Amino acid sequence: MFRTRVILTMAILFSGASASAQLKDGETIVFLGDSITQQGAGEKGYVTLFRQALEKSRPTSDIKVIGAGIGGNKVPNLEARLNNDVLAHKPNVVVIYIGINDVWHSTRGQGTEIGTFETGLRSLIKRCRDAGARVILATPSVIDEKHDGSNALDKMLDEYAAVSRKVGMETGTTLLDLRAAFIANLKEYNTANEPKGILTGDGVHLNDAGNRFVAVRMLEAVGEIPTRQRVLRHVVIFKFKPEITPAQLDEINLAFQNLKLAIPQIQDFERGINNSPEGLNKGFTHSYLITFATEADRDVYLPHAAHKQFVELLGGKLDEAFVFDYWTVE
Repeated sequence: MFRTRVILTMAILFSGASASAQLKDGETIVFLGDSITQQGAGEKGYVTLFRQALEKSRPTSDIKVIGAGIGGNKVPNLEARLNNDVLAHKPNVVVIYIGINDVWHSTRGQGTEIGTFETGLRSLIKRCRDAGARVILATPSVIDEKHDGSNALDKMLDEYAAVSRKVGMETGTTLLDLRAAFIANLKEYNTANEPKGILTGDGVHLNDAGNRFVAVRMLEAVGEIPTRQRVLRHVVIFKFKPEITPAQLDEINLAFQNLKLAIPQIQDFERGINNSPEGLNKGFTHSYLITFATEADRDVYLPHAAHKQFVELLGGKLDEAFVFDYWTVE
């Protein structure tokens, strides 16, 4: 748009889960899964952190939190032990976090065929519901932490995560999209595109940061933490030429503001004049903040005829412009 442009993309964590499985006082929640959940019941694991968060925020709620993870488990294993390890506790909410081994073990011929994976998920959900439990279905997270699709099993893992999403949608089950949440986080924090060490210790099993990350996503899924909307901010800051007149400033401000009327992809617009007492603004005085829902919406805005007309209006009136974009949540 202008002479100077800096784009900062901050991939913010999100779960994609609704709060339909919100916990009530005295209820029981069971986390069903593989070794990630088995370790999650340890001292610093996500199940333990989830329990501790509830104890702190709702100390009189008497909510029972149970970890039911076993290393190496796949969907058929969960089906086999559902009665004894889950339904015997008479849970009100069951979190099913599975899929890693169904994909990972395929490298040695012991994975789960994708049709069997889907059928198994549907069976688990139905049996939990028939027993009176509300279900949260989590997509499988990562097998190695590179965020650019170059991990050996990314394609297959994406296919299985898509099945989980499909099953969640078609059965009306609360979906916790951990796969999407992990990738968004790794795009921001795994700048060196390392295969492990950001949210996992070995590319699969959660480290301390990963356990905290998943615990927060689980708390969002049950409505204990509000799930926030991810939005894209487009920040524009102007340094005007000294000779610009108040009338010209008013014309520019109004024209910029009216872009929201001409370009429906703009969710929100606000502007302001520098009020900092620090004297570090380096001559930049006017700031404008535009909000988009997606990068695609921004891509409509930038070449839009109304935007181009506004840029023409600025001709000869600016000493400098500074622009940067970032993701955030609100």
